[in-house]
Amino acid sequence: MLLLPPWDLLQPKRKITGMSAILLPYTATGVVDWEGFEAHVTRTVNAGLAPAINMDTGYAQLIDEETREQVLQRTQRICQGREFVAGAYVGDKPGSRLSLDGYLIAIDQIQSHGGTPVIFPSYGFKDLPECELPEFYYAIAKRAPRFIAFELGEMFVPCGRIFTLETYKELLQIKECVGAKHSSLSRQLEWERLRLKNELRPDFMVLTGNDLAIDMVMFGSDYLLGLSTFDPVAFALRDKYWQEGDPRFLELNDLLQYLGQLTFRSPVPGYKHNAAQFLHLRSQIASNLTHPQAVARPESDMHILADISERLYRLTTQK
Repeated sequence: MLLLPPWDLLQPKRKITGMSAILLPYTATGVVDWEGFEAHVTRTVNAGLAPAINMDTGYAQLIDEETREQVLQRTQRICQGREFVAGAYVGDKPGSRLSLDGYLIAIDQIQSHGGTPVIFPSYGFKDLPECELPEFYYAIAKRAPRFIAFELGEMFVPCGRIFTLETYKELLQIKECVGAKHSSLSRQLEWERLRLKNELRPDFMVLTGNDLAIDMVMFGSDYLLGLSTFDPVAFALRDKYWQEGDPRFLELNDLLQYLGQLTFRSPVPGYKHNAAQFLHLRSQIASNLTHPQAVARPESDMHILADISERLYRLTTQK
């Protein structure tokens, strides 16, 4: 049976909320490129997107606590009261029990710097029985007056988890939970969540994390994407075109989606190396290297990324 898009969900001329996961760049000597990081956060904020730090794109699973704290401090200083979100990450191992205390400590750290916590999955969280998930989020709500839940497929991280629709319905009842990032890479699952939120809580943000289908914003999703870290200016312009009903939305979205199809191919975590390659091509970071433990992409990607970069530059600077 042919599955047609749910055109009744289409929301033309809607203002899109964009959150962009910030790449944590590295120098050729294997240390964090803090100058490049701060410039990238600044560029994202100036484009009108909310920076999302210490997420998968920022190597949340690989960085140490000192680096995590530095990222928070520097982002707070740059944002100067403007919104940013940050991954509340608990590092554990397969078979670990859920550490609520660990999450509360991470939430306190983020909120002390003025950020909104995104509840990053962990192995203990992944193994929690489905019926206990709402109770976990209610416990989070007692500490965080504003937070974002996070569904993440295992193609991104081994501890990822996608909720049942019934659990998602329970999530909508928690007023402190202002949205949920959905990274299953499934349009159908995301459309189901959009229908549910339209029915029960229209102000709730379904934040698409589907880097292979960034046009989900046409159907009412907002976004928290890793793909937007490549070119936050282009994403902001695309969003503006949609709000204004400008047909140039389609051309720009198509090119950005081409970039997504290339960089989010298997193995998906390799997109972070592609992001470093892309930003280095534009002389925006010191090197095209990544965290030493990150997945690498071939050098042959460079000439394709250079072509896309040039085409994006032309589209975003045309009068």
